Amino acid sequence: MCHEPPQTISVSHQSDVGIARRAARTLAEKLGFDPIACEEIALAVIELATNLIKFAPGGQVSLTPIDHSSRVGLEVLAQDNGPGMPDVERAMTDGYSTSGSNGVGLGAVNRLMDEFDIQSQPKQGTRVLCRKWRRDYPQSTERCPLAFGVATRARALGTFNGDAFLIKHWATSALVGVIDGLGHGQHAHHAAQAARHYVESHFDQPLDQVFRGTGRACRGTRGVVMALARFDWNIGRVSLASVGNIEVRVYPPSKDADFAVRRGVIGLHAPRALVSERPWSIETTMVMHSDGLRTHWGWGEFPNLLRQSASAAAEELLRKLARDQDDATVLVIRKAQP
Repeated sequence: MCHEPPQTISVSHQSDVGIARRAARTLAEKLGFDPIACEEIALAVIELATNLIKFAPGGQVSLTPIDHSSRVGLEVLAQDNGPGMPDVERAMTDGYSTSGSNGVGLGAVNRLMDEFDIQSQPKQGTRVLCRKWRRDYPQSTERCPLAFGVATRARALGTFNGDAFLIKHWATSALVGVIDGLGHGQHAHHAAQAARHYVESHFDQPLDQVFRGTGRACRGTRGVVMALARFDWNIGRVSLASVGNIEVRVYPPSKDADFAVRRGVIGLHAPRALVSERPWSIETTMVMHSDGLRTHWGWGEFPNLLRQSASAAAEELLRKLARDQDDATVLVIRKAQP
């Protein structure tokens, strides 16, 4: 149980920023956050408190311990009665500023904290609410029953790969994904990496929140399309969410494997991702790939695919299906070989 009391710090002068930072770090340490997480919380509070001085005649930062469903966290609320923000989502873009500063504050807070919400009304002020959860998952005594194979390359004669992928597993869960930055070259690469960094640092959050935060992290970039799948093998479930044209296929095919896909570009006012949950058998194989691979292919074209390792299967699909003129990435998830 969490027994630390909440705190509220009034911020009207630069010296109050330091007071808020120290209070946040001390409280995070008492709640058992690791040193890196304590530093991230402190940095987020610095940004929020500094904004109270820059954009309003001061305000308040409230720090509230959370004990919810055996999870321990810290909630940070910054609010003011200033002029408000004319465009909240634009204010999330790195480099945006109305005060002559470098404008990285809110984008940094979005990346540093696990949850982020902002509300602002003209002449009524701004309210930013964010949370960070302590990560202390029990060590799994079971070997991960899934194998993950990936193959990726930039387009022919290309220097930068505009695709990205991620594979993250913890306790009895795993999160995998394929990300495709719009277009090609350095700008596509930058967008894909911005998305990947955000997802990797928020891997254990609900998928709809991960997509929303990724959209904010990709503001100011070309944007990305992305598919994420979370496997919880101890209960035999998979959750998948996708925005854009990442291809997702499951073998053996079934109606249960039909996942909802939203069209759009993450970072450019994409629709909210729909999360689909389905039963997952350990004997099932999933393939995710970017549009750098041709989409009109069938399982019958690859008679040996299901007998190969996940890595070998990914390499074969990339070799036979990739288009020369586009970046290409394929990710295979299947039962681990003994």
